[in-house]
Amino acid sequence: MKGARLTPPARMTDAQRRVHDAIASGPRGAVVGPLGVWLNSPGLAERAQALGQFVRYDSALPLVQSELAILVTARIWSSGFEWAHHAPIALEAGLPEAAVAAIGRAERAGFDDPALAAIFGFVVELQRDRAVTDAAYGAAEAALGQVALVDLVGICGYYGLISMTINAFAVPNGEGPALPVLDVPAEQMFR
Repeated sequence: MKGARLTPPARMTDAQRRVHDAIASGPRGAVVGPLGVWLNSPGLAERAQALGQFVRYDSALPLVQSELAILVTARIWSSGFEWAHHAPIALEAGLPEAAVAAIGRAERAGFDDPALAAIFGFVVELQRDRAVTDAAYGAAEAALGQVALVDLVGICGYYGLISMTINAFAVPNGEGPALPVLDVPAEQMFR
């Protein structure tokens, strides 16, 4: 892939610097990928990074569950940067390697943990079908409870925004495992 279509501003305004410094001094520790693109609109960057900090670090879901949602979202959106960044985190958090590989190929992943199975089914339907069946909703609500289920939808929405930013502005993948290139439209994934 060529370079990004839009990069962080070479000279930052006070508002851009403030947001940059807030991101860099927070739990992320750096301004990379889509966060750098967002600096071009400091109002969006400030609000989006605050949402991202919540869904990534403070949601009601344990790390392995949120990383599963992030990987499914990255696969549906074919977001290479997000995959390269989050596949290692998901593995370190305890997501089975076979499940990560299956998700990368847009195949159904099997889980022994009923909560992970419910999250997988819910996120696939929400991201792929733009709706969730009563069965998937019921399984996810039973496994997670209402607060975590709302947080799960927030994770999906935030990483959908991240993925749109990556794709629209051609953010390079960076370091990490490559997301397999598929010739399958999103609506056909995980069937």
